[in-house]
Amino acid sequence: MWLIVGLGNPGEKYDRTRHNIGFACVDALAHRHGLEFRVKRANSVVAEGTIGTQRVAIAKPQTYMNESGRAVSALRTWYKLEPTRELLVIYDDMDLPFAKLRLRERGSPGTHNGMRSIVGQLGGNEFPRLRVGISQAPGKMDAAAYVLSRFSKDEESGVANLCDTVADAVELIVREGFTVAMNRYNAT
Repeated sequence: MWLIVGLGNPGEKYDRTRHNIGFACVDALAHRHGLEFRVKRANSVVAEGTIGTQRVAIAKPQTYMNESGRAVSALRTWYKLEPTRELLVIYDDMDLPFAKLRLRERGSPGTHNGMRSIVGQLGGNEFPRLRVGISQAPGKMDAAAYVLSRFSKDEESGVANLCDTVADAVELIVREGFTVAMNRYNAT
């Protein structure tokens, strides 16, 4: 089984912001497989089902970003998962150009507060993650204000394709393994 978690902030106020690209990507993945976010569990909304023959739980924590670890830790316990092999976290990354993907099997949370929370709650950074590029804040714009802003018109037109590419990457992870997906998506 895979637990696939997209990070974001709950509420309409944050919908379609850069920081919520994780939510947008798991929405696209769930829609593609006819899964609906019907289950409320562990401070999250969850869509359960299968991708191919693999059981999955696709989750959107309903804590705010900085508290994502509480939800992810509780979901890990509920589903009795081994994070190093069965957890994938999808989140925004300002250090990558818009629409660039980077898969890693482990790593530091960097400056991402949601990832810091997850690493702290899980007690380590040994779990797969898919970073989704949202680009650097322009000029001297505050990073927090930037991630909570909406995409530019040019970027907005590419968000649906970006989410489809993320869904393709997740499907490859589930079907053929994380290493195969890293080799394909980190090369582009």
